[in-house]
Amino acid sequence: MGQLPFEKRTTNTLTRSDATTDKQFGSDPSKRTIPELLERGIVVIDKPAGPTSHQVSAYVQKILGITKSGHSGTLDPGVTGVLPCALGKGTRIVQSLLNAGKEYICLMHLHQDVSEKQLAKVFKQFTGKIRQLPPIISAVKRQWRYRKIYYLEIIERHGREVLFRVGCQAGTYIRKLVSDMGDALGCGAHMVELRRSKAASFHEEESVTLQDLTDAFYYYEQGDETHLQKILLPLERGVQHLHKVWVFDTAVNTLCNGMQLKVPGIVKVSDELQVDDPVAVMTLKDELILVGRAQMTSRQMLGEQGIAVKTEQVFMPTDVYPRSA
Repeated sequence: MGQLPFEKRTTNTLTRSDATTDKQFGSDPSKRTIPELLERGIVVIDKPAGPTSHQVSAYVQKILGITKSGHSGTLDPGVTGVLPCALGKGTRIVQSLLNAGKEYICLMHLHQDVSEKQLAKVFKQFTGKIRQLPPIISAVKRQWRYRKIYYLEIIERHGREVLFRVGCQAGTYIRKLVSDMGDALGCGAHMVELRRSKAASFHEEESVTLQDLTDAFYYYEQGDETHLQKILLPLERGVQHLHKVWVFDTAVNTLCNGMQLKVPGIVKVSDELQVDDPVAVMTLKDELILVGRAQMTSRQMLGEQGIAVKTEQVFMPTDVYPRSA
């Protein structure tokens, strides 16, 4: 089974300095309460066919009794599958998910019979960097652009029906991919059904239906929070696919006030980090502080001075950690 780019990365870290964290400040994300998760959490909805992604996000608000939510990676009304919805003050995290890789399961109908050899050849041809013209009705300007197909795997074939899995760069139009493959085969093809099975680090196995969410919230209001606790995920899951930089406790509040991360504040970094990569800056308790852009490579961040990460979005409130002297 194929892997999205971040799934292939090593999880190695490079340590710049030994450090510990004070237990009286901050908290372990996995131990957050339901109210805290409703304020800054994520729920992965298994979107049904019919409603728009925006409508599903609105349903989530109504079910949970909150006033704000946001979804990542719009799915057409007829498409089902993984739709991460961020809650409350955590809605801005969806920006970090929009450009992450996606995986889909697609049912394609060929307009004429083709051989296994022909089909395999075209699947290979469309793996890698492809040139794609978005459909006439789309959310982006209709002009040629390049997209990456990370993997393209046939799951099952029955006559002219082909079920396949595709891992792709964000912004890839699967309906157009199917049409283009049909043209390359010389027989034509169209998409019959589409389901998203992955969005960044979120998988369909952890997605829940709107009815599941409704039931879990009902039990929560009756005093049983076990079901809802399993469904609501900490905000940090929204940056699982990003490179990380961990900082000293004493640097946290300064960063929460909008300052750029400088090298002296760093404890350790993800290996393989490159300049301009999106990066999540974390506490030593693995709490998300901010998302920004790397200004140095991992190795350079082990140095003594310079701006390491340029801040783009701050997520942690001020004064969760003490102000440095």
